[in-house]
Amino acid sequence: MVTEPGPAPDPRPALAVWKFASCDGCQLTLLDCEDELLGLADRVRIDHFLEMSSVEGADGERARLEGRGPYDLSLAEGSITTPEDAERIRHVRRVSRYLVTIGACATAGGIQALRDFADVDDFLAAVYARPEYISTLGTSTPISAHVPVDFELRGCPIDRRQLLEVITAYLSGRKPQIPSHSVCFECKRRGTTCVTVAHGTPCLGPVTHAGCGAICPAYGRGCYGCFGPASRPNLRSMVAQLHRDGMSERDIQRVFHTFNATAPEHALIPELAAEEPHSSRTGSETRPERPA
Repeated sequence: MVTEPGPAPDPRPALAVWKFASCDGCQLTLLDCEDELLGLADRVRIDHFLEMSSVEGADGERARLEGRGPYDLSLAEGSITTPEDAERIRHVRRVSRYLVTIGACATAGGIQALRDFADVDDFLAAVYARPEYISTLGTSTPISAHVPVDFELRGCPIDRRQLLEVITAYLSGRKPQIPSHSVCFECKRRGTTCVTVAHGTPCLGPVTHAGCGAICPAYGRGCYGCFGPASRPNLRSMVAQLHRDGMSERDIQRVFHTFNATAPEHALIPELAAEEPHSSRTGSETRPERPA
């Protein structure tokens, strides 16, 4: 009796994309790659991506939240906010050769990390009619606080060009070439006049990681820091400049405690904001200007 040979194994590396506490914006960035995603699909086997498909792997099995693995590269979006997610990220780490976290939630706790500065039980009581039914942690923490991470890609949301560079780098066995300089470099490249120098607009560009293309300054408003802290940011000088531009101590803390609230580099912001003397322009609370 002659046995028919089975299908040849797929030699392409396996990719998985995971969601934790997040808005899905970074996963949508990958889907928005469109033409580039078609080319990527020729080089990788997308085995787990619930945002894109309800099946797991090539055999059409119904996808599960935990995924079965193994995967050559896993991309994880979102912070860890529940006991179940804390266990699930450990599973993801076990079944992944490389683990890359994508976005502000996964790398710095995200906007939901504002809970870290208050009592989460107060939030539960204010939002839910039966808070006893809600299982949650008291903090929103980055994935690196729970498992080893091979690379962190920042942004809210991430930049698709940087994402494709990271994926390509790991498929090629090299280190991703992601710049570590600040948004100010991007303003210079696109010929944007400095909003702080020209108009006195508060701007976090000097201490914020590049990657957004300096979109906000190009439209006349200050950078809000959505790509997280740049490499070795001079926060003391930045806080002094924000005071000179009219921001109060409370404003300074609030502008840093947004997209990347629990980034380690921002831990000294409350102390720095309190130490710097206020100028005569800080009589009222301000924030980076928005266009009318």
